[in-house]
Amino acid sequence: MTGIISAMVEAWSELRIHKTRVLLALIGVALSVAVLTTVVGVGNLAREGIRLDSERNGGREATLTVSIQSGQPNGDALDAARTTEILDATIERYGFTHASQLLRSQARFQFPNGVQNVELQVVDPPYGTIHRVDVTQGAWFADDDAERMAPAVVVNEAFYNAAGRPNLTTEPQVSVLGDNPATAVIIGIMPDAYPQSMPQAFMLTEAAAAVGIGGDQFGMGQELRIWVPTPMAQELVDTLTADLTQQFPGSYVGVYRSDYAAYGDPFAMVQIMVSGIAALILLLGAVGLLNISMVTVRYRVREIGIRRSFGATSGRIFTGVMMESVVGTTVAGAVGVMIAVAIVKNPFVESKVAPGLDVYPAFPLEAALLGLGAAVLVGALAGAIPALVAIRVKVIDAIRF
Repeated sequence: MTGIISAMVEAWSELRIHKTRVLLALIGVALSVAVLTTVVGVGNLAREGIRLDSERNGGREATLTVSIQSGQPNGDALDAARTTEILDATIERYGFTHASQLLRSQARFQFPNGVQNVELQVVDPPYGTIHRVDVTQGAWFADDDAERMAPAVVVNEAFYNAAGRPNLTTEPQVSVLGDNPATAVIIGIMPDAYPQSMPQAFMLTEAAAAVGIGGDQFGMGQELRIWVPTPMAQELVDTLTADLTQQFPGSYVGVYRSDYAAYGDPFAMVQIMVSGIAALILLLGAVGLLNISMVTVRYRVREIGIRRSFGATSGRIFTGVMMESVVGTTVAGAVGVMIAVAIVKNPFVESKVAPGLDVYPAFPLEAALLGLGAAVLVGALAGAIPALVAIRVKVIDAIRF
């Protein structure tokens, strides 16, 4: 440890002496490290935003979608009650803890400006967890909401505006017209998926059945969404396909992964390309530092010869010269990482890169370690060649220099 610390102190002293020569090169290394670290950090932030949006649409990793449709193009629709019973039994038999049936339908709601058809999704409570449903007011369905006398609904902002924006505490009621008309209770409000969204509502399976709402209005059949461990996903796809095909003879049974990671990371290739450009910039900075280090060693030939004449070993000379570059690039790398953290964690940058996130992730530790490690590696490579030149200096030639 004494030898290592003394070499670092000596390297820092030499850097202070030759600071004018190496300062510009170290600035280039610091900026290169900042670019490299920022790319990784922004990529991680963007990936989180993409992942959140994808999970809201296709479900968490790994989400299986089971689709049951009539096998004939113009055939009779499947019996919704029987399909629901089979899917419930499947959930219980396999012990799925996060599974929700999904049926896309339409319902007629009484608004202040008249009756309007609304896109309705009939789901179970776990749907909110599987799809990371964001509720800005109120709450998502709880397990006991199925026992309400008045059916509970979760609606989007467009629905809430069409209903006259009632107070969810005092007047959350809205009339739903079905075979058994009822007064529904708005318990939660979701943000619109996009500007100019149409009114949309979610209702529990039991509540929809009690009101008399159902039927496949969009030709997509009944679906089952299941959140399963990723290593078991493909095995469950094969097993469920074989199992449900036997229980729905003559019908189309599709089981597939619907989450964003089913075909790999969609952002990985872009991040690799940008990281490659940042690495090239870092390499150019290393070449500049190498050139300056070579010039500095040439100016220090007499000094190195005198040190050798006083007994300095080749190893000590090699370590001292190389550590000058390592210490300098380490400091530059630390500065570059701090610049990257300041950029990535800037609220403006976060809001533009991942606008859908409510809670932004911490700056990735792997990005900081990558930037600092790259700086140390560049210093070692840029210092190794001048160090080899330094140890080849002969004492008598150095004194004559």
